[in-house]
Amino acid sequence: MEKKKVLLAEDNPVNQKVASLIIKKLNYDPVIVDSGLKALEAVKRNKYHAVFMDVQMPEMDGLQATRSIRTWEAQHRPEYPVVIIAITASALEGDREACLSAGMDDFIAKPFTVEEMREVLEKNHPHG
Repeated sequence: MEKKKVLLAEDNPVNQKVASLIIKKLNYDPVIVDSGLKALEAVKRNKYHAVFMDVQMPEMDGLQATRSIRTWEAQHRPEYPVVIIAITASALEGDREACLSAGMDDFIAKPFTVEEMREVLEKNHPHG
């Protein structure tokens, strides 16, 4: 059986490496992009099990990218909205609200553990 793909939108190379290793450990196939704009393009081309979206990125930040993905999905793929999970170094209460109001499904703070990533994926995909 083919592994489910998880899109990781993260511009920091160290964070890319750490997160992709965790994604692999959880038995998913990581696809890495380094900007919100590239994340939007990737979602338009492929279906993903989930998207881990860094909030602060160049070109287009994670909030703007999420709003753009949700707008595109509503027009082109309303039956399959992708789960988008914010990853951010800033875990203040207002940040969580900003992420959710942009259309993200959940929120995880850096640095995160394997268990935290597993939990957030399971919570948002209770049936696999």
